[in-house]
Amino acid sequence: MTNFRYLKALVVGLLLGLVFTAANAETTLKLGTVGRLGMPIGDAIEQALIPTATEVSGGKMIIEPHYRGSLCGEQKCGEQANQGLLQLWTSSTANFGTALSIFDLPYIFKDIPSADKISKDWMSDLQCEEAAKTAGHRCFVVYSSGGFREMGNTVKPVHTPADLKGIKWRVTKSPIEYTLIKNWGAIPVPYDWTQLYQGLQTGVVEGQYVAIPWQHVAKLHEVAKYFTKIGGSWSGNQISMDVTQYEALSAEEKEWIHTASQAFGESVRQLDQKWVEDGVTAIKSEIKEWYEPTDEEMALWREGAIDAWKNAKGTFDPALAEKALAEQGLDDFIAKLKAAGAL
Repeated sequence: MTNFRYLKALVVGLLLGLVFTAANAETTLKLGTVGRLGMPIGDAIEQALIPTATEVSGGKMIIEPHYRGSLCGEQKCGEQANQGLLQLWTSSTANFGTALSIFDLPYIFKDIPSADKISKDWMSDLQCEEAAKTAGHRCFVVYSSGGFREMGNTVKPVHTPADLKGIKWRVTKSPIEYTLIKNWGAIPVPYDWTQLYQGLQTGVVEGQYVAIPWQHVAKLHEVAKYFTKIGGSWSGNQISMDVTQYEALSAEEKEWIHTASQAFGESVRQLDQKWVEDGVTAIKSEIKEWYEPTDEEMALWREGAIDAWKNAKGTFDPALAEKALAEQGLDDFIAKLKAAGAL
């Protein structure tokens, strides 16, 4: 009985503490996201963004998360933020608008460490400043959700683009992805994500280009047994706030949200890296081949991306793109992009 009374008193105390904190909060920021707990975005919100905002503000700023798209989908969240219906939102960079399109260029990053370093060191800050001017949103950090898209197919081993000839390859509505798949030699087939497992199983589509953790979550490796680690398209995501609402914050409140967002960025990058590693390990144990192309073969994959850069011209700053490529030693790719008029 004594233990029961103690537990009851403890629970009541915790509840009263939460009510007291919420009642004394001067600023409550509603956050819409398709992320969820158990995945890097949701866990980083819960483990870093929320507690850091509460700590640095002394409980004066509370972040109220709404997971799994319960409030809105990615594009709708941006619209609702502009309407003042929520304050913070997350989305892929592809669903943000052209202000962050540089992150979606194929082979702008050669690997996850490079993507994390460059986006963290300077690219996020510069592009988020641009976004504030042109997109009506003030993004705070850009981060990965699943690393890079990688290839999986049901037909045969794929080592170079020539091996894709004739294979029906699932694509999203992204013009960049459509161009990539077509230039690599496959047959692009727009196909819904929710039906992809069945599509691969029945042969309606025979290949897909999706970030590894998401392939593992959807169990695509149960039907697609041949994988090729080509990278290319980085799964960039962002967290941002409507500019009008951001400017209405005090200098102190802005500092709180920036500090909390930076803590979120550090957390989500670490969690995401492990998510990718765990997905790779799990998939490798159940498929027929996991192939990593040679440097010479990777040059062929990058060549197939040049037209996608040409199509995206005007949506990104070529000087910044060249700076990112140069920092990674991708001088040959820079030369080919310039020769083609893509950079």
